[in-house]
Amino acid sequence: MADPKGFMTTPREDWPRRPVEERVRDWDEVYVPGALLPIVSKQADRCMDCGVPFCHEACPLGNLIPEWNDLVSREDWRAASDRLHATNNFPEFTGRLCPAPCEAGCVLAINQPAVTIKNVEAAIADRAWADGLTPPRPPDRLSGKTVAVIGSGPTGLAAAQQLTRAGHTVAVYEKDDRIGGLMRYGIPSFKMEKHHLERRIEQMRAEGTKFRTSTTIGRDVMAADLRVRYDAVVIATGATEWRELHVPGRELTGIQQAMEYLPLANRVGEGDLESSPMSAAGKHVVIVGGGDTGADCLGTAVREGAASVTQLDIYAQPGPERDEDTDPWPTYPKIYRLSAAHEEARDLESAPAADADARLFAASTLRFTGDETGHVRALHLVEVDARRRPVEGTARALPADLVLLALGFSGPDREDGLVEQLGLTLEPRGTIARDGDFATNVPGVFAAGDAARGQSLIVWAIAEGRAVASAVDRHLTGSSRLPAPIGPYDRPMSS
Repeated sequence: MADPKGFMTTPREDWPRRPVEERVRDWDEVYVPGALLPIVSKQADRCMDCGVPFCHEACPLGNLIPEWNDLVSREDWRAASDRLHATNNFPEFTGRLCPAPCEAGCVLAINQPAVTIKNVEAAIADRAWADGLTPPRPPDRLSGKTVAVIGSGPTGLAAAQQLTRAGHTVAVYEKDDRIGGLMRYGIPSFKMEKHHLERRIEQMRAEGTKFRTSTTIGRDVMAADLRVRYDAVVIATGATEWRELHVPGRELTGIQQAMEYLPLANRVGEGDLESSPMSAAGKHVVIVGGGDTGADCLGTAVREGAASVTQLDIYAQPGPERDEDTDPWPTYPKIYRLSAAHEEARDLESAPAADADARLFAASTLRFTGDETGHVRALHLVEVDARRRPVEGTARALPADLVLLALGFSGPDREDGLVEQLGLTLEPRGTIARDGDFATNVPGVFAAGDAARGQSLIVWAIAEGRAVASAVDRHLTGSSRLPAPIGPYDRPMSS
């Protein structure tokens, strides 16, 4: 604890965002380049040395937050990087994409703004790369065991890196043409530029991990053949089975799933397409779903030049402060937040006022109507109460040339045949069943991440990847020195 009074004398200062009018004209990250490091040491000084760091409990990875806060406050970047990477394979990912449940659990957050833990994490990761503190770590010797990892999202990459470093020969299979999963084609570049992903992939290649792209297990390679070829298989395919909206008019053209829309915009950024065939340019866009995926669609539509963008959230607008009755500290609170994308949408010329929010809260979709060509032209909605019952007299219509459904995901995609070919048991909600050691009902086959846990956060994905790697290592060798950050009480058990 470099400054014992830092939390009393230093106000919270977040990584500043670039001006809206500048950032909506490009796909670069929304933050001011180079503005984080000059402020982060003083921000780390705000860590209280509180004795019982609830930020640990709030972080699925068990990040050693007070330790690296102290090291950053002293500007010992090498030691800070070592402590951060001891629990997190990809801190530059979480430092940009995680909603920071650690900050909700910060003891200072009981009555003051929390420590900027997420910003400190990103700063350590970026400084580590700049200073060459993240060299590849190939194993000293090989075990002779082989592992196939299906899926290259954060769970698959974390599992693969841990198992490679333990000495196993690991191949990652990815159905898309590039590695990264949703980080590649689901997350817009304005939230995390792809070079962060590329350099980790190169690090993993240098360590010995093999990557097989454009390979769908269940079609291009039969699941049974994969099982015979490898000593263990890790399923980390994510939860890509999107939820539908069953209302009249759903069959109209121009109504798309968010994960049909976002990958096309990312492919434009990769240089695969000159423009997206689903571009929002000049269109009235309505996004159904109030979560992060909906916000990603919002920021993307703004950059594509939408005429207007509205996001519907079925929940009531939360208040500005934590409700201690429903969200007591240190739980993650439901409070009103304005993301970078929401800032951008309210600056559209079509916005009704400078402080207007593109979101409509407590709004439920009734139906869609279209024109004579069968294309959607309006979304009809109604306000709902806390029990989601329609409020009389509140029905109205919004112009809609493009509707994006961002309603979440229920489990792994079943169309590739992987689940059926292996004979995997599923939970009632559609996720892959597993025991407390991540093992499925098929010997030698393990499941982790959203495919088994259900739709969750990137920090949970990495934690599950690290934990399943430890379980697979034990399965292959009888013991493991790999850390397992998740306790049995945190794992979703088979029913």
